Amino acid sequence: MLSSLPTLYSFRRCPYAMRARMAIHYSKITIELREILLKDKPPSMLQVSVKGTVPVLVLPDAGIIDESREIMMWALAQEDPEHWYHGLSKEKQEQANLLIDSNDYQFKPLLDKYKYSTRHPEQSTENYRQEAEVHIQRLDQQLSQHHYLLSDQITIADIAIFPFIRQFAFVNKAWFDHSDYLHLQRWLAEFLESKLFLEVMQKHPVWQDPLLPSS
Repeated sequence: MLSSLPTLYSFRRCPYAMRARMAIHYSKITIELREILLKDKPPSMLQVSVKGTVPVLVLPDAGIIDESREIMMWALAQEDPEHWYHGLSKEKQEQANLLIDSNDYQFKPLLDKYKYSTRHPEQSTENYRQEAEVHIQRLDQQLSQHHYLLSDQITIADIAIFPFIRQFAFVNKAWFDHSDYLHLQRWLAEFLESKLFLEVMQKHPVWQDPLLPSS
């Protein structure tokens, strides 16, 4: 049944869903949040998105957005009070998009191998981490130049990339905390303690499709 509000199917710890929720919350958009279990996906979600992955945003007009980056852009098109994207120069927008591309298409596959190294016994956990560190070093270098990734103001790049750096750090938090990536440690800690992150990470009951009346 179509809701009068945008409906977001989400999984609390998924980094893609996390960045979508952060953008929606920042843009002050009221939604119906449906927290699901990835091992028990509700039929209503699978009916609207054959991909079967979160996040999935169902709009009141029955439109579907099932890519987290597109959900972020949709949210910022509604309201972008601190100019995370709209209001940036074309050059900064391009830089943000390139950083997110690098995160999504280059870093994320390496992160998965590092986090789930037992599934990829071809190399050691340390080797996978070292491969991922090429991206980590680049971000730390950028953060040595300004407070956030592109400037001294938060942009969409920070929000889109933060959940994945969080995931990287927590694979071995002791190692990360004692690494040389001091700028990235500071940046990550700031987001982990931010009001925005803490609010979108509040726990919600698991959504279950309503039982259909028996015929």
